[in-house]
Amino acid sequence: KVICNGCVLANDELQEKEEIRDSCPFCREELSSTQKEADRKTMKRIEVNDPVALRQWGYRRYSEGDHRSAFEYWTRAAKLGEVDAHYELSHSYKEGTGGVEKDKKKELHHLEQAAIGGHPKARYVLGCVEGENCRYDRSTKHLIIAANLGYDDAVKLLKSTSYAMGLVSKEDLASAIRGHQAAVDATKSPQREAAEAVDFGRVPNAVE
Repeated sequence: KVICNGCVLANDELQEKEEIRDSCPFCREELSSTQKEADRKTMKRIEVNDPVALRQWGYRRYSEGDHRSAFEYWTRAAKLGEVDAHYELSHSYKEGTGGVEKDKKKELHHLEQAAIGGHPKARYVLGCVEGENCRYDRSTKHLIIAANLGYDDAVKLLKSTSYAMGLVSKEDLASAIRGHQAAVDATKSPQREAAEAVDFGRVPNAVE
């Protein structure tokens, strides 16, 4: 399971208030006391092909400079349908990292799989790719979907380019803006807003 930082912060505050032991905000199991123990638990999840554990371990390996190993973990996660892993594989094939050569076909394949799975940035990037190839109708459709998923840059591009070029009507733009705001509002909570100011010191969740 993936838990947002708002839930992590709320759990930390509850533990401090009630003076209880540090525990996982999802399963309430006591947290590992050492990094070695935490890694052992993660590897147990990897051994049973937990796609999130595989993806997160890929980020870990990438942050340590082992891009080839990261690519291998993301490949395993992607085969299990992990959309963030598909996005990272797309990035790998775009940049030629992880021991693979640049491959536009594979880059787009994994980008499309991530977008189909609901990855907002992947959908946005597809819109940009279609725009660069002068397939403006398809580009606009991708951007509208990305906007409805709450992706800020998609709204900006719809306003600055699609609407300015007459590719999207005033009504459709307004609808996309409303959809974007609804998606953003759905992710808001006092805990998440408070968590934005906190550095949790965790492994990053994406490769830029």
